[in-house]
Amino acid sequence: MLCYGEGPLSSLTVLLVAVLALSRSPALACLLTAGLYLALHLFSLEPAPPQSAQRVLRPRGAAARIAHRGGAHDAPENTLAAIRQAAENGAMGVELDLEFTADGVPILMHDETVERTTDGSGRLCDLTFDEIRRLNPSAKHRLGNKFQGEKVPTLREAVVESMHHNLIIYFDVKGHANQAVDALKQLYLEFPRLYNSSIVCSFMPDVVYKMRQADRNVVTALTHRPWHLSHLGDGTPRFSSSWKHYLYMMMDVILDWSLHSFLWRLCGVSGFLIQKNFVSQEYVRHWSSNGIQVVAWTVNTFAEKSYYETVLESSYITDSLVEDCDPHY
Repeated sequence: MLCYGEGPLSSLTVLLVAVLALSRSPALACLLTAGLYLALHLFSLEPAPPQSAQRVLRPRGAAARIAHRGGAHDAPENTLAAIRQAAENGAMGVELDLEFTADGVPILMHDETVERTTDGSGRLCDLTFDEIRRLNPSAKHRLGNKFQGEKVPTLREAVVESMHHNLIIYFDVKGHANQAVDALKQLYLEFPRLYNSSIVCSFMPDVVYKMRQADRNVVTALTHRPWHLSHLGDGTPRFSSSWKHYLYMMMDVILDWSLHSFLWRLCGVSGFLIQKNFVSQEYVRHWSSNGIQVVAWTVNTFAEKSYYETVLESSYITDSLVEDCDPHY
């Protein structure tokens, strides 16, 4: 899909033509397009300082290897053990998933439920931190026996561990925009070095926009996988109902166009995290011309990593730093 053009003006031109064709009213088309352009101009946020963005997205001036969920193939995902293992395996950074317990404690967890990664069951919104702390996040991992005694960490614990190993942190916010922004804002106040060593990213533009509103010095990125509203990560349709499936496919097209046309500017992002199957040299050049760094996920083979490091010269997120593996959804 990837509906990208030459920027907001190109997109507004397309919109002008579309409205004109549908309404047959030049006045309405011009008025609507001018209104959207004015709104974009008034409400767009400036990106974080370029120096900070460069230090985060291209540390040491080169493509960075980022461990997905701490390196989900090499250690139990979103654990302190994964962070330590990623540092030992040569990662320059870690991508960590932010979620919340029923009593509002920010923790590391990818799913809304605990079944896939722990020995427990239930939804995060129904479990307190004390209940989640008793679970074993190594229980379902292929190397679980090697990582006994791990606990689901708090966000703060993970930040401290990552900083101890001098790792860049990609905060992947799963939802709860206001809660997440408040929790992250407190961390940036407590640990100012995070401004030059972390980035806040999300599939949800409202999360990124609110984070930029709360603190203009925080580096941010939008995350995207074409067709992610209508399909799961492995390509399976999310909905069995045909009408619902095609409705969400239409929404996917609109979202894709919006992200590539104006949402990146509205949110003031410095990076764009995109599923690897849609990355090309042209795509990287397109974003670079707009001052945006592309980071691909999930790059899991030696050949792919070599391509990103030597040809695209672009950072990437991987499930393993030591061997080829299948993607972790």
